[in-house]
Amino acid sequence: MGTETGWRARMRYEFDKSMAAGPIALIGWLTVISLVVIVLAGLFLALTQIAPEGGEPVSFIEGAWESLMRTMDAGAMGGDVGWAFRGVSLFVTIAGIFVFSALIGVLSAGLENKLEELRKGRSQVLEQDHTIILNWSPSIFDVIAELVIANTSRRKPRIVIMANKDKVEMEDEIAAKVADLKNTRIICRSGDPTDLYDLTIVNPPTSRSVIVLSPEGDDPDSQVIKSVLALVNDPGRRTKPYQIAAEIRDSRNADVARIVGGSELQLVLADDLISRIVVHSSRQTGLSAVYSELLDFEGCEIYTLEQPDIMGKSFAAAVMAYETSTLIGLRDERGKILLNPPPGRIFKPGEQAVIVAEDDAAIRSGNHQVHIEKEAILPVSPRQIGPERTLILGWNRRGPIISFELSRYVAPGSLLTIAADTPELEREIGALMVANGNMAVDYRIVDTSSREQLDALEIPSYDHVLVLGYSDHMAPQPADTRTLVTLLQLRKIAEKAGRHISVVSEMTDVRNRELAEVTRADDFVVSNKLVSLMLAQASENESMAAIFDELLDENGSEIYMRPVSDYVRIDEPLTYYTICLAALRRGEVAIGYRRQRDEAPDPRRLGGVVVNPSKAEKLLYSEEDRVIVLAQD
Repeated sequence: MGTETGWRARMRYEFDKSMAAGPIALIGWLTVISLVVIVLAGLFLALTQIAPEGGEPVSFIEGAWESLMRTMDAGAMGGDVGWAFRGVSLFVTIAGIFVFSALIGVLSAGLENKLEELRKGRSQVLEQDHTIILNWSPSIFDVIAELVIANTSRRKPRIVIMANKDKVEMEDEIAAKVADLKNTRIICRSGDPTDLYDLTIVNPPTSRSVIVLSPEGDDPDSQVIKSVLALVNDPGRRTKPYQIAAEIRDSRNADVARIVGGSELQLVLADDLISRIVVHSSRQTGLSAVYSELLDFEGCEIYTLEQPDIMGKSFAAAVMAYETSTLIGLRDERGKILLNPPPGRIFKPGEQAVIVAEDDAAIRSGNHQVHIEKEAILPVSPRQIGPERTLILGWNRRGPIISFELSRYVAPGSLLTIAADTPELEREIGALMVANGNMAVDYRIVDTSSREQLDALEIPSYDHVLVLGYSDHMAPQPADTRTLVTLLQLRKIAEKAGRHISVVSEMTDVRNRELAEVTRADDFVVSNKLVSLMLAQASENESMAAIFDELLDENGSEIYMRPVSDYVRIDEPLTYYTICLAALRRGEVAIGYRRQRDEAPDPRRLGGVVVNPSKAEKLLYSEEDRVIVLAQD
């Protein structure tokens, strides 16, 4: 009895296993059942000699064929005569109805499961030379938009996205928020970017570059570092180095990320990048437009490439050798970026030029006429910097970085006042670090959307006003809304005081910048947009992170906007060659200008900023116009 029970249990177990194997196994069982019914019916008809009334008995083969026809088509028994033959046909037909009904159900369920599997986005990507984006954040839409512009000259460009998010949701959001994909195709996959198996789905070994976004949620930097670790240390990785651009929020995690990624990784320190641009823009109105132009694929870009024609020339001579491009520095044989090197620095073999140009095809040196109005160049006059009063309205995690950066640039006797109503403000102010003793720090607990409390701050007495969003405690849209309210209040305060107040505001969403134009603030730093631009550029240029580290470093050459009238006489039209030479004589590189022309169209909202102008074009400048230069101080 026990042996019989064991045998039955074993058969039942094997049957259960086969049924669990999926649609193919179920179809196999239905086929077996159909064959059994057909064979038994054929044998029964052959042995019993049952035939249709008035017909001849059938053989096994003929009986099996008749049974097969009735199994596949229930209507075939409609012409049968004779109750005995009808009984056999009825049995076979009912069995066929059962089998084919079950078969349709199995096929339908199998197809539905396959569609669900495809919907989950777990199939392997077999693309070549594609850009991979890992993780999901609000920045992803701007990253995609920039890559689409960069891909317009490529054949069949592909962007592959992997995140812990439903595939269909990702596709729907991209379709809603990225207006025109041009010739780029987006492929979404659901998975864990920190998991080695999941990463194989997006096929990193054949990729062009990889962008690792900082995801939403707690401890995003650890997720970014683990994703980079999985890419770099994958046993099945390619031998050729990857080009990885990764976003890190907290600069304290940068060293660990660099250890993990090595030379294959370009780090974009999001909070540091935004904080430094906010500080520079607050002290020089319109500077954020310069950074946007340098990072935006739609305008001029920064290229790092070999230029044999300038080998053996001095840096100053090489600068003047380009008419429609702007040489700003070099990358030496060790990979170190040198922006605005000494004018007499000679280009050596193996070094690459760092050039601003509209397109790499437009970079050409020599063979053009250089016209310079040398008599218009003015001598250098010392520039006096006095103490500054700066007010920060609002507070977030970038506040301490902004305060420290600001202290590095201001003259002795300067004052920073911080006014906000975040819960931890008093504690954070107590822990603030400043670079030197040049700047005192004061703070007030203030509702920055209240007109009465803003009036009490005596805002017109400050040289610069920075408005930060409450992005640590609010979602992006509510935070931007509160920023807009503060900006509107500042506009009313300025109108009442009858004077201009220099205001720079940090926005989270680029769409809110258009709404904020009515506030008449001098400049807007859109944090998500700038980080996205930087990541997209770093994925295309392996030196981009190093270039911007140099641009935003106090010890390197930085971007300044200075009166054109400090460099040249402005009583007659001048070529830009003349301004370039005037800047070189001061140890600076001129990269553009900002002209105050209200009537000029400005579709890209750059505030009159022009980067990389044609050096041969003659223009008449005014007292309000600025020249944009790279300078040590």
